[in-house]
Amino acid sequence: MGVTLSQKEHIEYLGENVGVIVSDEHTFGTDAILLASFSSPKLNDVICDLGTGCGIIPLLFYRDGNRKLTAVEIQENACNQVERSVEMNGAGEFFTLINSDLRELDFSVLNGKFSLVTMNPPYTKANGGIKSEKQNEKIARHETMCSISDVAFCASRLLKFGGRLCLCGRPERLFETMKALGEKKLEPKRLRLVQKNTKTAPWLFLLEARLGGKSGMTVLPPLYIENDDGTDSGELLSILGKYREETVE
Repeated sequence: MGVTLSQKEHIEYLGENVGVIVSDEHTFGTDAILLASFSSPKLNDVICDLGTGCGIIPLLFYRDGNRKLTAVEIQENACNQVERSVEMNGAGEFFTLINSDLRELDFSVLNGKFSLVTMNPPYTKANGGIKSEKQNEKIARHETMCSISDVAFCASRLLKFGGRLCLCGRPERLFETMKALGEKKLEPKRLRLVQKNTKTAPWLFLLEARLGGKSGMTVLPPLYIENDDGTDSGELLSILGKYREETVE
């Protein structure tokens, strides 16, 4: 199906004839692809992706066969991109897009509906770091519109008992994240740290929590992005195996 692109947009193909429209304002990075892989959804999962941006995570799930997808995004122009990506992929029957602040969702309708919630949240506190000048970057990178506590509250309402929340973040905020999740009865169950190579400190964590889960967490081996000689690691190549990039003028 044809799609109209602005001069600042192009399509990145995810394999299996599925593509995502990206722009200068709303694109994605390796962390989103790693989070989608880490989440390992089952085909019968009912999934909600919070702060979906360009829609990369639910579109990766759609590519892999998931058909019960909801995405929440506060920025209207990002939602427009996602809508066109969904239309382009013929996924409208399986995809619900909600243009809303996640703190203002209608939980009377969505409460306990989902078995998996994902989010690639802002990594920096609202009063931390050097703020981006562009509003879209402030929302994506800084907790100007939601905090990790807001994410925990929202996920605890959206998930059914035993449902999973998968998210990523910076290692220096891992304790803060686990504390916020625990306060909403989201028990951390699986943790993986991501490192550039064996000689560098982790730059990202991948975390799974379960609503109402018992205590006890599995810490997985680190995920290395590169071999020590600078080449892509075998695991990264495996994760990216279905992904290829193509620009459509």
